[in-house]
Amino acid sequence: MTYDLFSPDVLFALAVCTGAGLATLLGAFSIVHAKEPNPRMLAFGLAFAGGAMVYISLVEVFVKSLGAFSEVMIDKQAYTYASLAFFGGILLVMLIDQLIPNPHNHLTEKETREKNDKQTIQRLGILAALAITAHNFPEGMATFFSTLHDPVMGGSLAFAIAVHNIPEGISIAIPVYYATRDKKLTFLACLFSGLAEPVGALLGYLFLAPFLTPMVYGSVFGVIAGVMVFLSLDELLPTAKRYAKGHDAVYGMIAGMAIIALSLVLFR
Repeated sequence: MTYDLFSPDVLFALAVCTGAGLATLLGAFSIVHAKEPNPRMLAFGLAFAGGAMVYISLVEVFVKSLGAFSEVMIDKQAYTYASLAFFGGILLVMLIDQLIPNPHNHLTEKETREKNDKQTIQRLGILAALAITAHNFPEGMATFFSTLHDPVMGGSLAFAIAVHNIPEGISIAIPVYYATRDKKLTFLACLFSGLAEPVGALLGYLFLAPFLTPMVYGSVFGVIAGVMVFLSLDELLPTAKRYAKGHDAVYGMIAGMAIIALSLVLFR
């Protein structure tokens, strides 16, 4: 199947990707307008997103990678290539983490309040926004290409990423808002980070559009699966466990898996 940039399929995939990215604004809203977040609800939400992303990555996205490779090679070779692409995605995020450490897992509202140097806090917010923005590029590509190939799979993945983006917005909004008390600047910082997802999707599409063969699709979906699994295991689930009480994180993870499984059954 061939696509052009302004085709309904591409525009729809881009809209889904943009919607998931702009969930960072919900995080900003929760800091600027709402009361203090409930840690247990935060834990459940993070684990829900993590479970959803792991499930759809291993059950759907990796299978799409394997199916694409199987169109042009024998089964054993196809599985080998899909596995290499999967671990290539993991290595990609590990490399990004090494080059641009992501601070949002270690930032809490209490810690920011204890700092009395507003310039330092504001600088921390800017660094957090830049770091999270860099991490959002591969997420945008994941949502976009998944939706382009399969709207049901892409919509499910976009939902999980949107839930994941809310605490990312919170981690950007906390230092910016408490340093400046400027609501507009806080929302702009979160908007900048959220828009990295559709920008990453566009860049990926413009680069790969002339080469959308089964080999390219297989590679892209394998990398997407690896990226999503790594983000879930490295960021979402450990952070959820930190805020959880009892089995909150486990229940959230299982609920995320179950909701995604149900959506795939109902809307396939």
